[in-house]
Amino acid sequence: MKSDIWKYITFILVLVLGVFVMSTTLLYLQNQSLSNYVPTNTTCKTEVVVGNQTSETLLNARIAELQSLLRAIEMERKGVNASNTTIAIVPIFGVIDDQTALNTVTTLEKLMKNDSIGGVLLWIESPGGDVGPVREIYHEVTILKTKKPVVTYTGGIAASGGYYIAVGTDKIIADPLAEVGSIGVIYVHFNLEKNYASNGIEVTVFKTGPHKDMGAEWRGLTDYEREKIWGMVNAYFQSFLDAVSTGRNMTINETKKYATGETWLAIEVNGTLIDETGNLQTAIQELEKLMGVEGAEVKVYDSATQSYSLGVYGDKALYLDPRYLNVGR
Repeated sequence: MKSDIWKYITFILVLVLGVFVMSTTLLYLQNQSLSNYVPTNTTCKTEVVVGNQTSETLLNARIAELQSLLRAIEMERKGVNASNTTIAIVPIFGVIDDQTALNTVTTLEKLMKNDSIGGVLLWIESPGGDVGPVREIYHEVTILKTKKPVVTYTGGIAASGGYYIAVGTDKIIADPLAEVGSIGVIYVHFNLEKNYASNGIEVTVFKTGPHKDMGAEWRGLTDYEREKIWGMVNAYFQSFLDAVSTGRNMTINETKKYATGETWLAIEVNGTLIDETGNLQTAIQELEKLMGVEGAEVKVYDSATQSYSLGVYGDKALYLDPRYLNVGR
């Protein structure tokens, strides 16, 4: 509702600007005709001056004044003023887990309340991670975006859960050779029942329900459990599709074309999965444009850097590029 009000205000101001430009242009043309008119038998030439300004200067002044007003309205909508032109860089590096979410969400909450911060740049170098932490960060980013402009930059990889978070921001800037995408969900189940038996290992399980140990490595999955897991995976996948469709302004069918689980070089999907190729400086400049400022101070608000290896010690659905899945024991 609030965003709609700002749209109406901006529309009215643009309309007013158009009326001012048109009226002042007509006045300027009339004055030009008068200034070029020379009466018979005289050599005098008259220049029309309004308030010590020519009509051309007045036209330019009116346009500049209204443009400044429109810019001020946009800055007010984003909460940007002369005292909060600092850019905060928040790194999200490595596999995304609970600790990553704790650090990142806490940092974003503080930045949201920090009036000295006018915009946030997420520097994502991640192949993804656990569903829960990824979604927590994504939701925090979407809330932050309503308060301040947020831009994503990746120089190497923003895949699966890393890309999921990126689509929640206003713009995505990527190095031309960075990997982006990997839209999908992966669930891995280890069935080591025969391995246990061949090594003489017996497993005794005390459980309150038949499916309490669903996904455990000491037994296989029943047909019911397979169906249930597929339902869960598809639910997570639909959530991913919706996030990309909304964030990238694409239909679900368009989004599905890229939802094969593979990654693309940024240069291959420029204008679809990302907004522009470039470097970190490019991303900062794009964020400055959204903030309506130039030469912003840049500060790094470091979050925990995670490892690129992930040991799977229990079955779980992951927003993770499968190349980074460590299935070793």
